[in-house]
Amino acid sequence: MILAIVPVLLVTLLIGARGVAAMRSTSDFLVASRRISPTVNAAAVSGEYLSAASFLGIAGLVVKDGVGSLWYAVGFTAGYIAMLALVAAPMRRTGALTVPDFAEARLGSSALRKLSACVVLVIGCLYLVPQFTAAGQVLGVVSGSPYWVGVVVAGAAVSVTLALGGMRAATYVQAFQFVLKLVLFIVPAIWLVLQVGPDTRRAALEPVEFDRFATATPVQFRLDTEFSVAEPTPVSVGGGPEQVLAPGRYAAEAGSTWRFAAGTAVPQVGGGHPGGPDWARPLLDPGDSGFPVLATWSVLVATVLGTMGLPHILIRFHTSADGRGARRTAAITVGLLGVFYLFPAVYGVLGAVLLPELYLSGGTDTVVVELPSQVDQGLAGTMFTALLTAGAFAAFLATSLGLLLAVSGAISHDLVPGTLRRLRFTPLAAASVVVLLALPAARLDVGVLVTSAFAVAASTFCPLLVLGIWWRRLTEAGAITGMVVGLVSSAGVIGIDLFLGAPPGIAALLLGQPALWSVPLAFATMVAVSLRGRPPAWAAAAMLRLHLDEGQAGVRR
Repeated sequence: MILAIVPVLLVTLLIGARGVAAMRSTSDFLVASRRISPTVNAAAVSGEYLSAASFLGIAGLVVKDGVGSLWYAVGFTAGYIAMLALVAAPMRRTGALTVPDFAEARLGSSALRKLSACVVLVIGCLYLVPQFTAAGQVLGVVSGSPYWVGVVVAGAAVSVTLALGGMRAATYVQAFQFVLKLVLFIVPAIWLVLQVGPDTRRAALEPVEFDRFATATPVQFRLDTEFSVAEPTPVSVGGGPEQVLAPGRYAAEAGSTWRFAAGTAVPQVGGGHPGGPDWARPLLDPGDSGFPVLATWSVLVATVLGTMGLPHILIRFHTSADGRGARRTAAITVGLLGVFYLFPAVYGVLGAVLLPELYLSGGTDTVVVELPSQVDQGLAGTMFTALLTAGAFAAFLATSLGLLLAVSGAISHDLVPGTLRRLRFTPLAAASVVVLLALPAARLDVGVLVTSAFAVAASTFCPLLVLGIWWRRLTEAGAITGMVVGLVSSAGVIGIDLFLGAPPGIAALLLGQPALWSVPLAFATMVAVSLRGRPPAWAAAAMLRLHLDEGQAGVRR
């Protein structure tokens, strides 16, 4: 399977090398001199947006949490409709190179620029760590290599590509990888549907709860897992003699293999089993809070509004020639993403039928790459596993390129402005730090961290951009206070939930999915503080520049 990844890595590095000749200025590095066409730009936006959470995570969440997880796909796509309507063209008209650039241009505040750069670093780390983590997990599953190998390979590939070619290289790599991911995701999905046969297809559409093992089933636990059994359960641990577990709670160590006898009851982990009534409910409740409607709304708020605040997506619109090009880019992106997001459901519902034990082992993030060999253990299964592995690695690389570029810009353009040489060195240093963070993060849920990044973006940059673009009265004090409140109320409580845990019930929802209340709080804070002050004298002129087409703005000047 490693041979499937090598061509993706080589093409990534070759395209990066071709960008060296065009690298002459900071504008070349960060926004490719604003010469990217809307079609190529939309493919690149789609390529970097379809991360590990999209290629692997949504299908894995369907297996683990149920069909309600498909709301993530709805939110991810709908975010670009909001981006198209509210942000894309005005952001491009500012002439900024980064989101912190926009903040200073709109309100004339160097303090706000530095705060925005720090928020970019927080979002970038929350989003980059799961990309590298998923790379390590997938490479380990398909090749048997240690977890750290995939993490280091992903970090080296994206950092060297950016150091060589900057945004121009990233754009063409991401556009190529979007086409690759689309083909390598859709073709295996169609093959799986045709290959499994009518009985499995019927079972996928009318799922039966996975409450007993149909055959003797080995479960290799990827994470430290606690589960409970309700009846005497025969099991063999690590190839040892069979023993019978009495009813109660047990803990399985990461890496251990437990073999459950045929006909025994499936242990309970968290919520209901795959295929059960809760699993089939078209609502989300990932923390088993008991409030699925509120949990679904919170995820939608985070994904839709968070998309508008993702720094690696926003910087992409600055590569357009003008505001009209940025708007066309967003419109084409909606269509491209809509096609891709039709297919995670195929992998999810088939995985719930064919590999439901992944729910127990903590390995649901790998269901996409494990399905082909489960359906066909011959050459076809091996080939499609290789293709999906290549597509998954393309997803890690494309998203990591955009994120690492945004982080590098925040460090060497906004926090500590320097030369082009320093800017090209920054991706290498930043990637090294993220690799060090990802190495001990193997047991963290990829989907949880990515959703956290969306929640932080929705609670910080979304209010800043929407109010900065559409409300003349926004002040420096209001923007800074609102962003601090949004950052603390989202990243802070998510950190508490991850490291300290949360009590069950509504508290688990409010801490684990804070966007439902942190976003309104950030908006309200910005408005309330701004109303007590006075906007900059140039606010009216700044608003005209944001909303007039470039030709009209030139006539007025």
